[in-house]
Amino acid sequence: MTPLPAPQLEHIADLTVQVAAPIEAGQVAGLNSRGRRRIIPITGGLLTGPRLHGRVLPGGADFQLVVSSTTADLDARYLLALEGPEFGGEHIFVQNRALRRGAADDIAKLVRGEPVDPAAIYFRCVPAFEVSSPALAWLTESLFVGTGARYPDRVEMSFFRVA
Repeated sequence: MTPLPAPQLEHIADLTVQVAAPIEAGQVAGLNSRGRRRIIPITGGLLTGPRLHGRVLPGGADFQLVVSSTTADLDARYLLALEGPEFGGEHIFVQNRALRRGAADDIAKLVRGEPVDPAAIYFRCVPAFEVSSPALAWLTESLFVGTGARYPDRVEMSFFRVA
């Protein structure tokens, strides 16, 4: 039997997302609850890459469940406005699920808005895209993964198509 090929990663874009102060919404209760709800408003940002360029529009948010002092389940939703001759004026809706974990001391620093070396934090994501332009349909026809880093005023991410 021929071995299956390992997936390859194709870099598609880097994203810098500007964020406001976290809103601590408290411990969630109910059948599916498992942590403390934190909401991080998204105020803007920049998208750059070999295939896409644009801005992150204000109004999105990262709806986090903090499951322990070391781990958070992230669910960010935001809108990208593309720029440039090929896709200028088009929008992409992004739902980006992520896992962020690190030592309790480092996570506490992040929450306080203090810088932490990104190498000390595991931050991986799985973005999914909604598009209206047929020329952008390729974003809905593949799986994507990413890596990220949290800074006091922003989140930086790199997205890759799994080929």
